[in-house]
Amino acid sequence: MIADLLHSPILWLTLTVGVFAGAQMLARLSGNHPVVNPVLISIAVVVVTLVATGTDYATYMSGAQLIYLLLGPATVAIALSLFRARHLIRERALPVIGALVVGAPVGATAGWLIARGLGADQALALALVPKSVTAGIAVGVADAIGALAPLTVAVAISTGVVGAVIAGPLLNLLGIRDPAARGFAMGVSAHGIATARAMQVSAVSGAFAGLGMALNGVVTAIVIPLAFAAFGQ
Repeated sequence: MIADLLHSPILWLTLTVGVFAGAQMLARLSGNHPVVNPVLISIAVVVVTLVATGTDYATYMSGAQLIYLLLGPATVAIALSLFRARHLIRERALPVIGALVVGAPVGATAGWLIARGLGADQALALALVPKSVTAGIAVGVADAIGALAPLTVAVAISTGVVGAVIAGPLLNLLGIRDPAARGFAMGVSAHGIATARAMQVSAVSGAFAGLGMALNGVVTAIVIPLAFAAFGQ
């Protein structure tokens, strides 16, 4: 009976939703402290549960597939915050473009350069190239440049979680207080997970984080494959 239960899609769907709901409750109780990140907590609990029960990824995804399908609509929903902040975005169009021009290439190349400089092999280095865009886009870029898609997804998710946790304290340390600048930096550098964190902080930060995530995703998806094709990588 237990074996049948472990192979039930409903179990893993319920577990995922329940764990995330509990993690959100913990985050609220902590005053939305950056370290108490619901995504990080959920990943840790689900992974420990899968390992403890000996459940493989395919079995887990048979239930969690519904959540995966909702990622698209959830991402599109960010457009609502962009619409509400459209007047602020128009006012700051020039700084936004400037930050994107600098942030997108740095996000795509910094990890690759550091990895190669430290002696990492090409497979690992390539997986770091699309680390700053959301997983769906990162997989497409990985396929285009010859990177390993599973490794790329792991790196992208890790980047988002780390960005969501350290972005606030780091920006405070640098003395950056403007909510638009903070949000855009989080969206460009750490995609959807950091955008969710920015939305917890303020509507303006969330809107600009969503804008940064979207623009960086488009630029990375177009420019990186073309650059690798041009230079024969």
